[in-house]
Amino acid sequence: MFGVKRTVGANDDCVAFLQWALPRLALNWPGFRRVRRQVCRRLKRRMQSLGISDFAAYRAHVREHPEEWAVIDSFCRITISRFLRDKGIFAALGASVLPALARRASAEGRGVAAWSAGCASGEKAYSLKIVWEQCVAPSMPTVAFSVLGTDVDKAVLDRARRGCYAAATLRELPGEWVAQSFDIEDDHYCVKNALREGVSFVRQDVRIDLPPGPFDLILCRNLAFTYFAVAQQVRTVCHLATRLRNGGVLVIGAHERLPVGATNFRPLLQCPYILVWHGAEQI
Repeated sequence: MFGVKRTVGANDDCVAFLQWALPRLALNWPGFRRVRRQVCRRLKRRMQSLGISDFAAYRAHVREHPEEWAVIDSFCRITISRFLRDKGIFAALGASVLPALARRASAEGRGVAAWSAGCASGEKAYSLKIVWEQCVAPSMPTVAFSVLGTDVDKAVLDRARRGCYAAATLRELPGEWVAQSFDIEDDHYCVKNALREGVSFVRQDVRIDLPPGPFDLILCRNLAFTYFAVAQQVRTVCHLATRLRNGGVLVIGAHERLPVGATNFRPLLQCPYILVWHGAEQI
């Protein structure tokens, strides 16, 4: 029983530390509630490596060593993902959004470009490519489709470039899509070479750097509008808008909403998480 009390106390101390630290990193404590244990484990390992026994002492260490803020920021990167996470979103993209973008691009004599911001290990970017190949390419084979995945974490980008995944991450994919999209290698499912064409990955922090664009579709799911502080969310959505074509589409997480300060977006297909940018032309 004494051990349980100590564990609970340590967790309470970690929560108090996060509530103090996250706003200083322009991060949003409510977004971290469900993943706090993952972040706390990382912090405790860091404290152990520094020989620091409790969070009060670690707080003092951070004050004395401001370079530690970058370390804490790195511990707050949540990389949980899987293919077709929130299947309804990807069903809508495949049935309506991507075909409409393809028709417009074809009329303009160009391809369709998508950006997965905060792509983690690549599941989001490859999900887009799979949906395109299954739902759009058969009827519009001459329209090229490219996906750029960006993330601040080098380790997850390395996994994205390898493109090999455990079976559990594919559980939302139809069986025939799995067979057509992956090769089995050493108990892992590896993205087929043909599917990798047009998919690339770059290390960037969406709070600081943006790819040049323009993009027809931006996927920014379970990142900015969950984990960033409200002011940073407003800055981020404004920056994302600068990379969208007129009438381009922003896709956010199923449990996310744009901040109140965000303007010029409206729900598409009556979905609050699929939003069209108000430009000169709408899809």
